[in-house]
Amino acid sequence: MTTTQQPGGASLPADELLARELLDGLAEAVLTTDGTGRVTLVNAMAAELIPEIDAGTELAGCSVTALARAVASGADRFEADHHGRRLRGVRRQLAGPRWAWYVRDVTEEHARAAALLAERSRTAFLAQAGSRLALALHRDQVLLATTTLAVPYLADVAVALPRPTAPTEPHPRWIRYADGEPAPVTGLVSPALASPVTVLAEALADDRAEPGPWPEAALTDLADLLPTEFGPPGTVLASPLLSASGSAGALLLIRRPGRPGFDPRDVELAREFAARAGAALATADLHGEQAHLAQVLQTSLLPPELPVVPGVSMAGGYRAAGDTLRIGGDFYEVFPHPRGALFALGDVCGKGVGAAVLTGRVRQSLQTLRFVEQRPLELIHLLNQALFDAPDAARRNQFTTVLLGSVDRGPAGLDVRIAGGGHPAPLLVTADGTVTPVPVGGMPVGALTAARFAETRVHLDPGDLLLAYTDGVTEARGSRDAAMFGETRLRAALASAAGRPPAALIDRVLRAVDDWLGGQAHDDVAMLAVGASAPA
Repeated sequence: MTTTQQPGGASLPADELLARELLDGLAEAVLTTDGTGRVTLVNAMAAELIPEIDAGTELAGCSVTALARAVASGADRFEADHHGRRLRGVRRQLAGPRWAWYVRDVTEEHARAAALLAERSRTAFLAQAGSRLALALHRDQVLLATTTLAVPYLADVAVALPRPTAPTEPHPRWIRYADGEPAPVTGLVSPALASPVTVLAEALADDRAEPGPWPEAALTDLADLLPTEFGPPGTVLASPLLSASGSAGALLLIRRPGRPGFDPRDVELAREFAARAGAALATADLHGEQAHLAQVLQTSLLPPELPVVPGVSMAGGYRAAGDTLRIGGDFYEVFPHPRGALFALGDVCGKGVGAAVLTGRVRQSLQTLRFVEQRPLELIHLLNQALFDAPDAARRNQFTTVLLGSVDRGPAGLDVRIAGGGHPAPLLVTADGTVTPVPVGGMPVGALTAARFAETRVHLDPGDLLLAYTDGVTEARGSRDAAMFGETRLRAALASAAGRPPAALIDRVLRAVDDWLGGQAHDDVAMLAVGASAPA
């Protein structure tokens, strides 16, 4: 076979041109070396990707550092950036002491992989941000989460500037977190910072401003917002904290001079993050308003402090079913009068805010009606009519059980008249520990316009107590077998507290119910104990 000599002493077959065409048609760069490590063959792609290497070049000392290092160490692969391209090479042994390096241009593949990793990172960041922001129910918690989440992923310093929530705050305050700081810090924005800079002014306005770069001429204005050791900022992006009702504030993302600026994908990520923070801020504001309203409602509906009534000793106990909003459908009231006092204890149908609204209506009606009628039976009829006269009575379909009692001081103890409206019978606890129900009966108030009610009388000797309670006491279910507390256990608790003051009796019952519940959820509970005061 005819051969031709090539540089380096290697020989090719006579059909050299065909072999060359085959090698030059490959999409990979091919380099072959002899036993000394010198290049014997370079195809067309190799000449394009690695023009510094040609036949006769010693690979261990070539200008492609990663390739030279791989040859010197005996490695079978390398990857490196060269002339703006990403190259990946693999070595294969040929016949004899010869080797071949196959080098591919993986720039686009590498870029796609990097883009995929970056997108996964952005998605993970937004998912983490969404989770933390969703758990922040207070305004300060949202601002704290916003600044700490943004650093260092989005910026080296993050400054949140919420819009003032009240006219008494003429200037917005800021909260800043910087990479390396132990905790966020706060301050007030000066008028000079917010007014002349268009980007911040737009972000704080109600319009739908998009994230925008901070003007270079105004970078020095940010000195008051930055840590003293931070130095001049590099790039700054201002983004509105948008919510459904408009801008809730602004978020400044500040990078150091040595860090790359915000590319379009960074701007889009910042916009999405700021939008989530703005929505969380609006939710926190709404939660704050609702909490304030709930506090006002709770204050107005909690049982009042019992008045001092000469000759009468009283104590009340109250537990709402809800853990966070301590309002419910159980209530009690005491209204002094010249002869003693008028008392009421009731249980409104339902729970939560709906029951609380009706509770307020019943209590307000009693507050008014007691001035025109203090006889229990007549008063309960007036209350029933008042509930039906309400404008929404037909839509409401709610009612309440109630006990109305009048306590009159007598020469030896108290005379009590009790009118019943479908409520559990009160219990009479004598000084010797005897517990007896006082049947009253009657129909629920507000259920029927022609409802029938009943009245009974009972005398309390010194040392006797009368306990009115709601069914939240007897229907409390135990933590073990869900059995109800029941009237038997209630009577036992009362008997063990016989002869003690009303407050001690109420405390004894509440502790017995708590022990029975074992931390389980419960219905509303209200109790009122009435007895004759000890002689002075």
